[in-house]
Amino acid sequence: MMNHCSCWSIHRQRRMRCAGDASGRCSPSPSSYAAQTSMSIRRHRDGSTSSSNTHKEASNRAARKFTFPELSAATDGFSDSNLIGEGGFGRVYKGHLHLDDDSGTPTSVAVKQLCRGRGGMQGSREFAIECGMLMALRHANIVTLIGYCAEGHERLLVYPFLPRRSLDSHLFLTVSLPGDDGRRRQPLDWNTRVKIARGTARALRYLHESVTPPVIYRDLKAANILLADDFTPRLSDLGLAKLGPAGDDTHVSTRVMGTHGYCAPDYAASGKLTVKSDVYSFGVVLLEIITGRRAFDAAREEEHRLLLVWAKPCLADVRKGYNKLADPSLRGRYPRKALYQLAVVASLCLHDKPNLRPTMSEVTRAIDHVVSQPWHEPAVVVDQE
Repeated sequence: MMNHCSCWSIHRQRRMRCAGDASGRCSPSPSSYAAQTSMSIRRHRDGSTSSSNTHKEASNRAARKFTFPELSAATDGFSDSNLIGEGGFGRVYKGHLHLDDDSGTPTSVAVKQLCRGRGGMQGSREFAIECGMLMALRHANIVTLIGYCAEGHERLLVYPFLPRRSLDSHLFLTVSLPGDDGRRRQPLDWNTRVKIARGTARALRYLHESVTPPVIYRDLKAANILLADDFTPRLSDLGLAKLGPAGDDTHVSTRVMGTHGYCAPDYAASGKLTVKSDVYSFGVVLLEIITGRRAFDAAREEEHRLLLVWAKPCLADVRKGYNKLADPSLRGRYPRKALYQLAVVASLCLHDKPNLRPTMSEVTRAIDHVVSQPWHEPAVVVDQE
């Protein structure tokens, strides 16, 4: 007899079959979650287009089910030399897979191996939710799921390899670090920062306003924003994503999840989750992009560890204090008016009252205006004498 577990949908909890894992406990099926999510989510035209042929091709390909030996071989046995990321969720490895039967050229991929037994059923549920969400959602600024593996205790996800890794690895540099391609990483320039902010805002606008019911990302942070070679941002790690309220409901009541420093205070206090919780988190990320400081930095003096505490005097009067927010690594190379406008957007997103925070459509329009005012290096005048 198969075990049973519950799975979410728009209107009510529905019972669905899923296979038990090696321990005999019920483990949600990624394909079942994908089918359920597709039925639950209705997509509207978003007008977004992929900035990469590779990303477009991957988006049109159904997620594949890989075996554990296949992914082990692709990463040289999950060799430490292929390790490109590590966190509470597990490890991420660079690998190579033959995805096209007509081509002998392997494709570079990122393989995320979740910690074994991570959170028991909760970890398996997050894995299945991420698979389901990524199979159902399509946007140029959200990562594509190439495939997955669910064998025994192993839970793995396969994505296209993004060579620039995550935003935090570029934004919080204290010194230049070597990249995979041998180039030394430099602080992000102003125009690149604004490009990343706009792409991230567009991804959230899509999740909130282009699908029904809205999808609440719930864990927006710099570490979850991956960067393509041209610094196009793509949201990753949708394991904590939640379907938002439908009908007359105003919020979703849920256990508080997220990362310290990014979580909206109203959500943290009440457990009432809305799209405005994501807007607040975006305001924190936008402030990180402007300042080059982490949302929470345990290495700093106690009164400066929380970015919002440090920035509060500047945000209280943005017109007078916005210049103090600028990342010193920019060395003054930014348009003053655009910096002020971006600081105002961050301040609005961080409003204590969620109903007074802007929508992501409003945020995106404001950032589009900032993008229209790029920084240009002053012309160098050469003395002919």
